[in-house]
Amino acid sequence: MEESMQEAIQACVEAVKADQPLVPSITNTVTINLVANTQIAAGGSAAMVYMADEGAAMAQAGEAFYINVGTIFPLYQESIPRTIKALNAAGKPWVLDPVAVGMGGLRTELLRGMQEAKPTIIKGNASEIMGLAKAWGLLDQDQSVANKGVDSLHTPQEARQAAQLLAQETGGAVVVSGEVDLVTDGQAVYASSGGSELMSHITGAGCALGGLLAVYAAKADPLTAALSGVNAFNYAGQRAAQKTQGPASFQMHLLDELYQASPEAIASNPCQREEEA
Repeated sequence: MEESMQEAIQACVEAVKADQPLVPSITNTVTINLVANTQIAAGGSAAMVYMADEGAAMAQAGEAFYINVGTIFPLYQESIPRTIKALNAAGKPWVLDPVAVGMGGLRTELLRGMQEAKPTIIKGNASEIMGLAKAWGLLDQDQSVANKGVDSLHTPQEARQAAQLLAQETGGAVVVSGEVDLVTDGQAVYASSGGSELMSHITGAGCALGGLLAVYAAKADPLTAALSGVNAFNYAGQRAAQKTQGPASFQMHLLDELYQASPEAIASNPCQREEEA
């Protein structure tokens, strides 16, 4: 990774730790606790909302926002669009996690409506990124995209083109999570490594990463924020795996390592810029 990008990541992490930005979320009800604790461990401040008037108000109060469609309720048909409208009106950055895109009518309707709203960062597994690009008409509709619930049946490299197309569409950044995370702004593509296989054995690791990305989005441009988030999560995950005896203790150590991680360590996590495809 370029020295200038490492410096930008370090500055982003330092700013979060110093300022403790408020980053509200409308997120998966299964994973609220881990998302909030991850945001707090990194130095941010968390708030979880549901109602339409609360979402719009918190969009004004917070510095960034995280929207995750992992669990869908009828009230989200009003609260999510109103929150996004308020975020865009205020010029606030926001992160979209298109969990299980293509599953169910309301979820699909909401996600299609976000194309015009242009999320600052989109984060998903490979199947979700490919599915969203297809739903937005950026990929050939005949291209098959398979998933297993919220789990990916594709690799990040298979989703590289979809990620670049999404980033070009939004003008922001896209993160494809996997064994090696891909991050792109539509042109440059970075691969961040680390983490642990144990992340697939706890509920909410992907959601926690999305919430973490939103914290860093409060203090940096989309690409820098995305790289800060994946580097921090991969660094903490790899260190946590060295101390754990299983999934439960891994989750505890993951939060501890994220809390203790220095800006320099996060910026130095293995992350390479890939050659043009």
